[in-house]
This record gives sequence, C-alpha cells and structure tokens, in this order.
Amino acid sequence: MSKVTDLVKRLLVGRALRSTQLHDQLLPKRVALPVFASDALSSVAYAPQEILVILSLAGATFYSYSPWVAAAVVLVMLVVVASYRQNVHAYPSGGGDYEVATTNLGANAGLTVASALLVDYVLTVAVSVANGADYVGATIPFVAEHRPLVAIGIVVILTVINLRGLRESGVAFAIPTYAFMIAVIGMVLWGMFRLLVLGDDLRAPTADYRIVSEQADLAGFALAFLVLRAFSSGCAALTGVEAISNGVPAFRKPKSRNAATTLLLMGGIAVTMFSGIIFLGLKSGVKVTEPANVARDILINGHPAGPDYYQQPIIAQVASAVFGDGSALFVVISAVTALILFLAANTAFNGFPVLGSILAQDRYLPRQLHTRGDRLAFSNGIVLLAAGAGLLIWAFNADVSKLLNLYIVGVFVSFTLSQLGMVRHWTRHLKTETDPKVRFRMLRARVINGFGGVMTGIVLVVVLLTKFTHGAYIVCIAMPVLFLMMKGIRHHYDRVAEELAAPEEGEHDESMLPARNHAVVLVSKIHKPTLRALAYAKATRPSTLEAVTVSVDADEAARLQEEWDRRGIPVPLKILDSPYREITGPVLEYVKSLRRRSPRDVVSVYIPEYVVGHWWEHLLHNQSALRLKGRLLFKPGVMVTSVPWQLASSDRLKSRPVGLAPGAARRSYSAPAPKDDQVKA
Repeated sequence: MSKVTDLVKRLLVGRALRSTQLHDQLLPKRVALPVFASDALSSVAYAPQEILVILSLAGATFYSYSPWVAAAVVLVMLVVVASYRQNVHAYPSGGGDYEVATTNLGANAGLTVASALLVDYVLTVAVSVANGADYVGATIPFVAEHRPLVAIGIVVILTVINLRGLRESGVAFAIPTYAFMIAVIGMVLWGMFRLLVLGDDLRAPTADYRIVSEQADLAGFALAFLVLRAFSSGCAALTGVEAISNGVPAFRKPKSRNAATTLLLMGGIAVTMFSGIIFLGLKSGVKVTEPANVARDILINGHPAGPDYYQQPIIAQVASAVFGDGSALFVVISAVTALILFLAANTAFNGFPVLGSILAQDRYLPRQLHTRGDRLAFSNGIVLLAAGAGLLIWAFNADVSKLLNLYIVGVFVSFTLSQLGMVRHWTRHLKTETDPKVRFRMLRARVINGFGGVMTGIVLVVVLLTKFTHGAYIVCIAMPVLFLMMKGIRHHYDRVAEELAAPEEGEHDESMLPARNHAVVLVSKIHKPTLRALAYAKATRPSTLEAVTVSVDADEAARLQEEWDRRGIPVPLKILDSPYREITGPVLEYVKSLRRRSPRDVVSVYIPEYVVGHWWEHLLHNQSALRLKGRLLFKPGVMVTSVPWQLASSDRLKSRPVGLAPGAARRSYSAPAPKDDQVKA
C-alpha cells in the first residue's frame, strides 16, 4: 500500500529535491512576473466592470462618472506600487507587510496584518477561480450547471501544480499570463488606432440596450455614496500588489532590485490594461448591471432581457467591438481571460504558504506550516489554502458577486498598516543617518510611504462604509477570530517551551531523577512477542519487573498462570480482575496505584506489538495496544515502550538498504526470539 501511495505521489508531485537544490528554484524576473503578478493583472478582467455595475444602479447616464472613478483607482495603484518599491528594498526577507508592521508598530499590528492577508489570500483563490468558471460557463453549459464543482476541481489542479515546486509552477503559468498581457494590450492598442486614427465607430453588443435604474435622480450624499461605492469596487484592481513584497526571497540575486523592477513592470502593465478597457468600454457603449438583476434591468428593444439572457463580461464586449463578434481574435481574448482568471489564484498559492511559514516560525501558526515538502515548496500551507478556498466556493455557490463583497477589505488593512510602519521605519533611521544623499533618499521614501498610507487608509474607510452591509462584515468577523486564534497558538507554544526548558547547569530538577523504575510487561498469552518484551525489559535493568495480564475470562487466566508456572518463567505474573471485560481500565488503575504508592518512582510499561505489512492487517492487530498507549501517554511518571515483533508480511528485505553487502540483506534486522531460559529473574 505504501508503495502505491509513493508511486501516486511521485506521478503527481515529482521526485523529491535535496535541500541544497533550493537555489535552483529561485526565479528570474521573466518568470517571477507571471508568478507574482497574475492576480493584479487578472483583476482588470473584473475591476472595470465592477465600476460600471455599481454606477448602473442609477442608470447608464451615470457612466459619465466612471473616468473619474477609474482615474482615482489608477492614482491609488501608482501610489501603492511606488510605496511597495520602498518596502522590498527595506525588508527583503519575505515577511512583507507582516514583518514591516511587526517591526515598526508592534506584534499586535503585525498579527492584524497577517490575519488580513491570510483571509485575503483565501478569497483571492475563491474569487479568481469562480470568475474563471463564469467565463468558461458562458460557452460550455455543463460548466455553468456545475460551477461550484468545476471551480473546486480547478483549485485541486492548481494545488497539485504548486506542490511540484515554485519554479515548475512558474514556468507552467508564464505562457498563459504573457498571452493574456499581449492579447489585452494588443486589443487596447488596436481599438485606440481604430478610434483615433481610422475614425471607426466601435459598437459593443449591448450598445443599443437600455438600463432601468433602481435609484434615479440621485444627488448630494446619495450620489457621493454611489460614486464611492463604485470606487471601492474598482479598487479590486489593486489586489495582488503586495504579493511581490511577500515573495522577495523567491527572486534571484540581487533580490530586492529584481523584485522592485518586477513590481514596476506589473504596475505599468496593470494601469495600461485597466485604463484601456474602461476607455474602450465607454466608447463602444458597453452596458452591464448586477448579475442578479440582469433579466429585469437590461432592456432590449424596450423589453426586459428575460432569464435566458447572458450578460457578457466587459472584456468580451470590448473584444467584440474591436475585433468583431465570433472572430478568431475575439475567441482568443475570451479564452486567455478565462485562463488568467484561473491562474490568478497562483499568486495566493505563492503568498499564503510563505506567510504561513513565517508565522509558524514565529510560533503563531502550527509548526508544520514551516516545513518544506519534497519539492521544496511549503506543501502544508498550499493544502491549507486550497481547503479554505474550496470551502468558500462551496459555501457561496461560486457566486462572484457575493464573494467580491468580501474582497479587498483585508488587503487594504495590510496596505495601510504597512505604509504607516514604513513611515516609522524611515523616521527611526533618519535619527542616526548623517550622509546627506542617503538622508534625501530616506526623506523621499518617507513622503511616498506617508502619502501611500493616507491614500490606502481613505480607501479602507470607503470600502468598509460601502461594502460592510453587502458582506464585508464577514471578513470583519473572520479577521479578529483568526487574530485571537494565532494569539492562542503563540500562548500555547510559549507555555510548552517554558515547561520544557532544561534546567541550568548545577540546578537540581527532581522530576529528572526518579528514585526507582518499576517495569511492567503487558501479557495476553505466552508467545514469541511476549518473551521478547520480557527479555528487553530485563535488559533495561529496572528496579522491579513484573508481568501483568487482565482476566476477562477466568478459565483463560487460570490456563495462562498454569503455563507460566510450567515454563518456569522467573518473572512474577499479576492477574488483574476485569468483571466488565474491559482491558484498558484495569491496567490504568493498576499503574496509577503504583504511582500513588511511590510518587517519585517511574513506571515503564512494555507493550508487545505485531508489525504487519499490509494496510488491512492493521485493522486486525494492535487495536487494544493503540488505545492503551493513547491513555497511558496522559499519565505523569509513566513511560510507554512498544516492543515490535515483525511478522512475515512486514518483510522489506527485498529492497536492500544502501550500504549493506548483498549477504547482509538475507540477515534478520530484529534480534532472535529469546528462549525461555534467556529470561532471568
């Protein structure tokens, strides 16, 4: 069974890599860009649309506000990119926002950032995959009918790819990401050329449709609130910007410079695509509304669209206007957009495990998250992220609109606290720096980070005000729960470390010096495993040695005592009565009685066990021993030792260990079974 499991693991994950091969997994800029930027770049597939969807609540005439909203989003994006370029130079270790906040604002601020980022990474996977399933479902009815299952299946595929290692997953995702960038930028440039040079009139498929506004004649506060809500939805374009800051260790040297360059490239490309799609969408007359209200709010020739109408995403409509509906380039745009939305989740698959590893190293998460897998990836973090995203997809039925309302709250919490931390970082260093050139660079960086902190703080307030009742409250609950959980884990690890701390040299610790050792060998019948356990217990030279059996059946106990005496085994046999035919209870009571009589003594319990070779044999043996060991481990002053006896099915000698001579492979690894006369009193 283990061989089959290993074979499946190797087929899916690949052969294990040595720790010394970690350097070979580092990424050049051309591979790091699609690995860490796919989330930020893919957000242009839905962020422009979200702006228009919110404004459509007041009617298509309110689309006139969208250029100003888009300009505000672009401004925030440029400020955040400039701010994070300072981060990657100052903190290249990979802790990102968590490290910045912890170092400069304290542990609680760092944990707040960590909880925000962990929630946001899970939502990134759920939103990206669900959105990709929407695009595919537009052309494949089966996907539309089984969207949650398809989305979860995609998460499983992404998990397996990422388990194969960072470099391998980066190469796999590089081609689709570059194809998306080239296709969208090419579409924007060709659309601009047709509009501005050729003077063509671009017409989206929905250009002649009308939108029935839910809230007409908005003014004053209501209008400002609607515009701010559109702005907060458009800020989804900023998600993923922090991923490069968290992934600096994955870059080739010089790490900070390469990360900063990649961040600049990502920002420039994202701004170009975002602005171009908004511009072409407005020029071509795109109409979009909330998915739940499409059938009612979209009017075609004066009549409601009806339940059979499918609302094409904004990129598909712009592609149709630029290239023509059904053209080869239109199909390419739709295909690469769906693919990049699936692959956008890969940013989280790289960010979440690294952050989880750092938190585990700081004892805020289970230590298993700090362990690298066979392919030098943080496998446990990858699996945990996939499980969380799968649960969200299932709980929200892969509904992008519902999931998107939970989105971006966490990322702007981390943005804001990180930038405030960087301001304090530069202020602290300016107190000791005397070089005028260095001081000028620090002052410039502090201004950038300070402006970034103010901007992202304002966006955070806007997001909370406009999205709280639409689902953001769930994130506002999840983050404190995660914060308290991590504090609890840290408290547990600190308490355990304090209890386990070794005494200083010269100190006397009574718990390390038992007065005597009482050895107890558990016996069910007289056979080779029992005799081996007795011999092994005797070899440890205990203060006292006795065999103990539980009498479930009086006749069997009498026969055991008779055979014990006949063989002349020079170890006293104690029979514990069990009127309720229970084995574990009498043994526990007897061990506790030994401890009560001599609290400073230890009791060593030896349990003979069979070693079997097939999975189904485990169901037939050692169940009582397993239960008994589990109970004894919680008893202070009790040592539990398993004495194995290898059955024929457990023979693994055919796979000879490295370093043994051929003849040695035929010898038994276990000591020969002791004869009766080997057991001495």
